[in-house]
Amino acid sequence: MSGAALGIEIVVQRMVLFGTLLAWYLCFLIVFILPLDVSTVSVKQQSHNEIYIGPTLLHTHCIDFTYSVPFLCYSAPKSCYKPWSYIPDGIMPVFWRVVYWTSQCLTWLLLPFMQSYARSGGFSITGKIKTALIENAIYYGTYLLIFGSLLIYVAVHPQWYELQTIGITAANTWGLFLLVLLLGYGLVEIPRSYWNGSRHGHMLIKTYFKASKLMTEKADAEENLEDVMEEVRKVSESIKYNHPLRKCVDTILRKCPVDYQEKMGRNMDDYEDFDDKQNTYPSEKSLVKLHKQVIYAVQRHNRTRVQWQILLQQAIHLEDVAKNETSSAHQFVHSFPSTEPSGWFSRYIYTPTVEWYWECFLKRWFYRLLSVIITMFSVAVVWSECTFFSTRPVLSLFAVFIQLAERDYNYLYIEMACFLTIFFLCICVYSTVFRIRVFNYYYLAPHHQTDAYSLQFSGMLFCRLTPPLCLNFLGLIHMDSAISHQQKEQTAYTSIMGSMRVLSFIANGFYIYYPMLILILCIATYFSLGTRCLNLLGFQQFMGDCEMTSDLIDEGKELIRREKRKRQRIEDGENRRREWKERYGNPREEYTARNRNCTRSTNNALPTEAKYSRSGNRPDKDCIELLQDAEPLDFNADSLTDDPLDPDSGRHTVGRYLSMSSSRNRIFDDV
Repeated sequence: MSGAALGIEIVVQRMVLFGTLLAWYLCFLIVFILPLDVSTVSVKQQSHNEIYIGPTLLHTHCIDFTYSVPFLCYSAPKSCYKPWSYIPDGIMPVFWRVVYWTSQCLTWLLLPFMQSYARSGGFSITGKIKTALIENAIYYGTYLLIFGSLLIYVAVHPQWYELQTIGITAANTWGLFLLVLLLGYGLVEIPRSYWNGSRHGHMLIKTYFKASKLMTEKADAEENLEDVMEEVRKVSESIKYNHPLRKCVDTILRKCPVDYQEKMGRNMDDYEDFDDKQNTYPSEKSLVKLHKQVIYAVQRHNRTRVQWQILLQQAIHLEDVAKNETSSAHQFVHSFPSTEPSGWFSRYIYTPTVEWYWECFLKRWFYRLLSVIITMFSVAVVWSECTFFSTRPVLSLFAVFIQLAERDYNYLYIEMACFLTIFFLCICVYSTVFRIRVFNYYYLAPHHQTDAYSLQFSGMLFCRLTPPLCLNFLGLIHMDSAISHQQKEQTAYTSIMGSMRVLSFIANGFYIYYPMLILILCIATYFSLGTRCLNLLGFQQFMGDCEMTSDLIDEGKELIRREKRKRQRIEDGENRRREWKERYGNPREEYTARNRNCTRSTNNALPTEAKYSRSGNRPDKDCIELLQDAEPLDFNADSLTDDPLDPDSGRHTVGRYLSMSSSRNRIFDDV
């Protein structure tokens, strides 16, 4: 039974991983497939427009790919041809149905259940499934209520396709509402982030600000972990060996950090039998809650610890850039050179000279140029979002570009223009999803520090945002007749959406006029109104004209300076140990060999006294005494704050180690 439970657990975990990966994959797949759908529709549309049967026209043959029949055409020989990316009829509708309905099932049914399952503290598969169903009872109950209302609507208007269209319209309406909010933020914040990235001073003080906030979060995470581990210790001591709930406690202990596991190692009393009459034991429900708290506390502690190391590296690098900008040698010098062997790229291409020119000169102008280009794209998107409903004249810039390419039969240009446009829209929307942080409930952290719950939540957002993003893009280029009100060939993607005119107030009102709010959101983001509101509510945000921000910057600067001193002491200690090893060899082997020689020489006291007399080899004796005291060579560098070897004092006097035994004992008290 245990083997079967383990196998089921592995299968369920793989299903959770597969569901999250599939949600991400389907969303990014649309970026590459939708341009092919648009170019295929352009070919069909031009074939229908250019075909004319008559004996007086040019003797240029064109092919209607719908019926595969040759006709005579008006246009030049280059006007009608079959592009390499042409997709035959019947393939794209099936593909879009599979992609769309799979993503909708993931975002509305499977991923919410997997979220609760992954975060559950249950000790069995049945317990986790039960917890997930209870947590999503209200979630699924809302769906049943909406579905019941749709059934009543269908009973009054018995058309099945209308039920499907209403469901799709409801999902896309919710997605469009969220899409405009995220897109309005990304269109302004992305170019501004690159422009600020070219200002090293601004980035450095912002890093100090982040360091102060992150240290507070790190301290809270450590305190929370200590409290949870104390609860685990009490439970572990109360539930003895062969208690029915002991296996649950062992499962909790395995989730704890290694150092806490060693502290809470079971003593001999743990193997005593339990007595129900003497102690009051916690229930299984309380253990499930404690298990969930342990998982969350350990993950949060590890995340803040890794983020602190990453932020520390960024701050040190920015300080190095600030120091090297005034260097006349044009050689980039690091405060803490890497001890790892450099690869061929660093040795032959990315040399210190190249690194100096890139970090101190070229990178700044590259970021500024990139910011200007992205700003131009953002202005084009905002203008097109506010004017895409106008078909005569055509005001949407993207629609103008696509129509010009259709007139020249340049289908490769159509595909590239569509790809770049939708790719830019996806970057603006998805990057905002990556930046969103709802306390510690949802947070995407870099370097593999994101929990399963946040990953699945991001997959849900992607699946809900991608369909309305595609419809919005097709509206920008006037490929959606429900918005442009033109009788044109429809894409296969819009064919699976049905006729949006079933709900005319949404098709003719919300879908057309709601995207205009993106202009207001861009203005609010440019003036940082959201940041100022959060700052007024007590959520500390980076604002240059705020006194609280200045205090946090000073605090973060002091934290970084303290960490640099600590790292410098550790590095100096490593260098001293390396020098001693090169000078005296392996201290343990040297000490053992010299101790044997001293033992053998005890029978001959006179030679020994002569050997270690004042006229003899005195440095050799001092070396032996030094090695006897410094044999472990693993002292704590952080404790030597008053040591003369401290880098802040600027003195490296090894002779003081060889002077007096009392001073040696004082220095190596922490060994």
